[in-house]
Amino acid sequence: MGETSDKGQTRVIFKRLLRYISPYKKLIFGSMMASLVVAGSSAVIAKAVEPMIDLVLLKKNQGLIKWVPLFAVLIMAINGMGKFFQEYFLQLSAQNVVKDLRNAMYTNTLGLPMRFFVDNSSAVTLSRIMNDVSLMQYSISQVVVGLVQDGAMFIGLLVVAYVADWQLSLMATVAIPLVAIPASEIGRRIKRYTKKGQGAMADLTMALEQSFSGIKVIKSFGTEKKEIQGFLEKNTTYFSLLKKTIRYDAMTSPMVAILTSFGIAAVIWYGFHRTLNGELTQGQLFSILVAIIMMLTPLKKLAKTNNKLQHAVGAAERIFDLLDEVSDLEVQQPSVSPGKVQGDIRFENVSFAYKDEPVLQNLSFEARSGEIVALVGPSGAGKSTVASLVCRFFDPQHGEILLDGIDLRRYTMDSLKRQLAFVDQETFLFNDNVLNNIRYGRPEATPSEVRAAAQKAFADEFILDMPEGYETRIGDRGVRLSGGQRQRLCIARAILRDAPILVLDEATSALDTESESVVQQALVNLMENRTTLVIAHRLSTVMHADKILVLQSGMLEDEGSHEELLERGGLYRKLYDMQFSDAP
Repeated sequence: MGETSDKGQTRVIFKRLLRYISPYKKLIFGSMMASLVVAGSSAVIAKAVEPMIDLVLLKKNQGLIKWVPLFAVLIMAINGMGKFFQEYFLQLSAQNVVKDLRNAMYTNTLGLPMRFFVDNSSAVTLSRIMNDVSLMQYSISQVVVGLVQDGAMFIGLLVVAYVADWQLSLMATVAIPLVAIPASEIGRRIKRYTKKGQGAMADLTMALEQSFSGIKVIKSFGTEKKEIQGFLEKNTTYFSLLKKTIRYDAMTSPMVAILTSFGIAAVIWYGFHRTLNGELTQGQLFSILVAIIMMLTPLKKLAKTNNKLQHAVGAAERIFDLLDEVSDLEVQQPSVSPGKVQGDIRFENVSFAYKDEPVLQNLSFEARSGEIVALVGPSGAGKSTVASLVCRFFDPQHGEILLDGIDLRRYTMDSLKRQLAFVDQETFLFNDNVLNNIRYGRPEATPSEVRAAAQKAFADEFILDMPEGYETRIGDRGVRLSGGQRQRLCIARAILRDAPILVLDEATSALDTESESVVQQALVNLMENRTTLVIAHRLSTVMHADKILVLQSGMLEDEGSHEELLERGGLYRKLYDMQFSDAP
């Protein structure tokens, strides 16, 4: 039952792969034709042994001697050219398939909702896109070569042997079908360990990515030995799985050699008897022997082709698992795609949970167009989740989020994103110049528009002090900038976006007092004439909001202006007293 299931799964995998391979069928056909040339020239070499021995060596035909070197050079030249075109066309088609697969995987992955990235490590996803595709490409290339070139060569040599003497050839090949049984079992084990090995490679990639991205933390805590030990353990796990794959792969060739050796021994014994009795010429005997011995090489490769096939299937399963991931965001029909919304946001009895962990419970509130609405509360109250739901990183399990009276799920994703500008505490900047980082959300913006946005974000001055001004590259994640400078570039990016809705998630939490003061001035410019949701821990940043929502355990505890909430006491007053108890 398991074997039948494996075969069915393999067929499904290859049917799906054919969709990516079919655009390059002309290249693959060219490679197959070149493989036939290689196989045919090998068969000619085996067949040429008979006349060379019978006519040249035994009958001492002087006229043929001068043609032998020319014939050898010609055959080897044809063989070499065939191998060139076979390899060139095959690799070209394989790399095209790799390109298309990686494009499809990357495109599909970026289209997945935030929940996928919460549940899956970026390093594991990276490993699937890079390592799994590379392994599959290499294995598929080997399979195509094996099936075409080695298959044709084996058949060609078999024909040469059978034409010379079918009885001897039958004795030599009778054991060949027996090879299929152990080869099939070896292939199944290789597939299993390949898939596990690629999973271990993903863990290894994750360890590397986390170590290098968190190098400051590792250095500051002096935990290099701990990280090295963890990496060594993961590397050992990967190696142990790889070792099993290598062991089973290495068993294939000696298994073929042992099983076929009985047939070769029978040919030698029976062939010598028939030659001594005059039933065969020496040339015929040696032609058959050369053909049968030459058959061993493609036969071993064909047996290993199944191993390569299982490598490919193991990697392809992981590839298609990622391609089969779909968005869990609901889409209600009909979809709407407005040019620009007014910016009225309303939560109606919204509940949300991460898996089985409730975060928001029956939350209802409204932010009218142009209002600044702040969300405050202790850690874990659900403030950032509100921001994520407005940006539609997730959908609520219950209730509705309305934008201008329309459920967010009815907006096309492109149109919804055009209505939003998002600034959070994790100031992500790309390893590019300042200009391109600011206009990331509006790539068509002119340099003068970029500079105007930078001036409103109080970033223009420090940008002009940089070596190449707006053309200065800022390093990976903006590593060459201070925290306040990075945040102001992100604010400039949001200003240039010119979206009617602004979401600020702890946008100043990681800044010192001086940087926060400058960034706050930039935020005032950013919030002008926009519906703004401000997620804040520091109450000093939200005192002037039109409305403050106080969240506790995912529920709305209270709402009102700063003064109203202070007068009523409650959680907001408690948070205020805790933060300003030392203030003069």
